[in-house]
Amino acid sequence: MIFDSHTHLNAEQFNEEIPETIARAHELGVTKMAVVGFDQPTIEKSLALSQEYDGIYSIIGWHPTEAGSYTKEIEAFIQERLTQPKVVALGEIGLDYHWMEDPKEVQSAVFRRQIAIAKEMHLPISIHTREAIEDTYQILKEEKITDIGGIMHSFSGDGEWAKRFLDLGMHISFSGVVTFKKALDVQEAAQVVPIDRLLVETDAPYLAPMPYRGKRNEPGYTRYVVEKIAELRQMSFEEVAKQTCINAEKLFNLYEG
Repeated sequence: MIFDSHTHLNAEQFNEEIPETIARAHELGVTKMAVVGFDQPTIEKSLALSQEYDGIYSIIGWHPTEAGSYTKEIEAFIQERLTQPKVVALGEIGLDYHWMEDPKEVQSAVFRRQIAIAKEMHLPISIHTREAIEDTYQILKEEKITDIGGIMHSFSGDGEWAKRFLDLGMHISFSGVVTFKKALDVQEAAQVVPIDRLLVETDAPYLAPMPYRGKRNEPGYTRYVVEKIAELRQMSFEEVAKQTCINAEKLFNLYEG
């Protein structure tokens, strides 16, 4: 059993074939997934999918590239939906200095505000950080994120950065990037993260792993992330699949073992 801890099955790329995509995932052993909504349409779609399908859960929040449109009304919209069944985390939130849709101070304010909401609701958070790892770390440290923890989604740092986020109480999630030949820093990180703090994901439809790099990603391809991590850590596929699933279930308060 594999748990894709971060996927966008709610993206328009899957509109015409959601049941087929889920069926293909099951064939590859991916039986659980967290569908991430990051603006109003994708939040509503994530919630609908989690209600329709067993094994699908929702993570909802306001993406840093949308920070400029965050209002009191949006906040109320998010808070109301965070109470719905099968919502397991608040995200993806954070900082994005690559697209830089809004100034750093705007992104930071929205990021901090959503952390406060997550704390109020006792939910873990899912972090998006792009070209902003130092500021992201500083904010998480200042906001004492250890109280609730969360996920460094599609981690792109090296082993030292992984350790710093682990010290804050975060889990580290690896996407298809870990399978790329030149992603040596990420592969190093995948070897040093304690097995009980390790998660796997696709970020589908983006970041397809080898051997599908450059094509549309989908939740089933989490299998190839598990395979690569097992190879890097010299562990069995089954052991990595089982433990990362347990880790996700525990973080999302779903664990029944």
